[in-house]
Parts: sequence; structure tokens; C-alpha cells
Amino acid sequence: MSSSVSSPMAGASQRSVHAWLLLLPALVLLVTFTHWPAVATLIDSFFSTPKGARPAQWVGLENYEVMVEDPVFWQAVRNNLWFALATIPASIGLALLMAVWVNERMTGRTFLRMAYFTPTVLPMIAVANIWLFFYTPQYGLLEQFTTALGFPSHNWLGDPSTALACVTLVAVWKEAGFFMIFYLAALQTLNPSLKEAAAIEGASRWYFFWKVQWPLLMPTTLFVLVNAVINAFRLVDHVFILTRGGPDNATTLLLYHLYEVGFKFWDTAYAAAITVVLVVVLASVALFQFFVLDKKVHYK
Repeated sequence: MSSSVSSPMAGASQRSVHAWLLLLPALVLLVTFTHWPAVATLIDSFFSTPKGARPAQWVGLENYEVMVEDPVFWQAVRNNLWFALATIPASIGLALLMAVWVNERMTGRTFLRMAYFTPTVLPMIAVANIWLFFYTPQYGLLEQFTTALGFPSHNWLGDPSTALACVTLVAVWKEAGFFMIFYLAALQTLNPSLKEAAAIEGASRWYFFWKVQWPLLMPTTLFVLVNAVINAFRLVDHVFILTRGGPDNATTLLLYHLYEVGFKFWDTAYAAAITVVLVVVLASVALFQFFVLDKKVHYK
């Protein structure tokens, strides 16, 4: 009797051990490269930056106080908020529009899909250099177009009033094709009978999209929204190539400011404090999106 009872328990124990052994490589990588660096960064933010033979010393909240009084930090926050408010709805809206378009039966649909997705697979440095050629004063493609229309020459990346908008345009061009893939995949999973029923009832294309397709795309929209918010606060490659944060910090975003503090001025403790604040803000936004907005999403 005891052997028959212990046998299922032993089998369950063996399956549990087997499962944990399969998860162990991924857990080691996750702890080594994600969890431990986050904890170490939090600890470093309460110490001073070691200089030469002088070791790091406990300073408490001094790095956070310096952050509050740093005008460049607040300029980067404002720039990043404007950047996020522009890129998130623009990239999602454009991705949805492109997905609905290329989901229809048309000539050259495969070519259109490839053309929309191509910016996504290009390296960020390559994309920035392509657009740097477009924005070059007097010689760039944009300059040639505007001068042909009679407008005066303009330094698009050297003017504080247009530099951030130029960086924003590059980010939207890069991300829209990536988000389009998710919307296109979601559209192809919808039941074709829904469109046939709408056509029989005489519903317009806009009415069918707004009342049928859009509600069914809400889970995909939530996923895309979370990624768009994270991408809006982790851009650094384009800024480094296009403007290096200038002119006059007009395009300095949070992650680029973090890069400058940590690797240009070598103030690693202050950079750790900025990292902690950035991680906390992004984690809070992501949790809000998943646990609050998720309740408004209707799954099939």
C-alpha cells in the first residue's frame, strides 16, 4: 500500500526537479543579467563615485538630491515627455493604418508589406545615418525638396525648434513597421465571416473597422502600447548619431543624458540614481497598463 502511494509522489517529485532543471539556464541568465544588475544599480545609487584610490562612500540620497537640482535632467524629462507624446500615438496609428491596408487583397501587397517592414530590420545606426543625409543643410534630400519649392535653406538638426521633431520623425519611421507586423497578424486571425456579415448588412468599411475590428484588436493594442512606451524612453542611438543631444540640449533624452553622465563625465553613482528613477517610472507605467488597462480589453 505504501509503495503504491509513494510511487506517484516520487514521480511528481521527479517531474518537478526535471522542470526546474530545464528552467535553470534561463533563470541563471535572468538573475545574472537582469535582476542582479538592477539590485546592484540601486545599491550604487546610495554611494559616491569612486575616484582613483578613493573608494565609494555612503552618501544616502545625495545623488537623488543632485538629480532634483539638475536643470539638464529636467530638460531631458521634458524632451522625453514630448517625444513620447508624439511617437507613441503616431507610430501606433500609422502601424494600424498600414496593417489594415496591406491586409486587403491588392496588387503588390507582398511588396508593400516588405517596404513597410524594411526600416525595422535596418540597424539603428544605419537608419540614423540615412536620415542624417536627408537633414544635411544645402545638400540633403529634404533641403533639395524645400528649396525647389522656394523655401529658404534651413538647418533642421541645428535649430532647437525643429531638432526634436526631426528625431521624432526618424523614430516613428523606424517603429511603425515593427508594430504593423503585430496588427497584421491579429487581423489575419479574425474570422472572415465577420466581414461577410457586415457587407450583407450594408456596413461601411469605417463602421466595420470601428465596431468590429478595433474592439477585437484591443489585446494587440495593449501589447503594442507597452512596447511603444518602453521604446520612447530607451532611445539613444539616433540621438547620438543625429544631434548628440544638441543644440543646447534640445534633443537630450533621458537615456542619452544617462549615457553622458555615466560614460562621458564618469559619474557612475549619479548615473545609477537616474537609472533607478527611469526603471521605477517605466515599471509603474507597465504595471498600470497591464493591470488597469487590461480590464478594459475584451479577449475572444
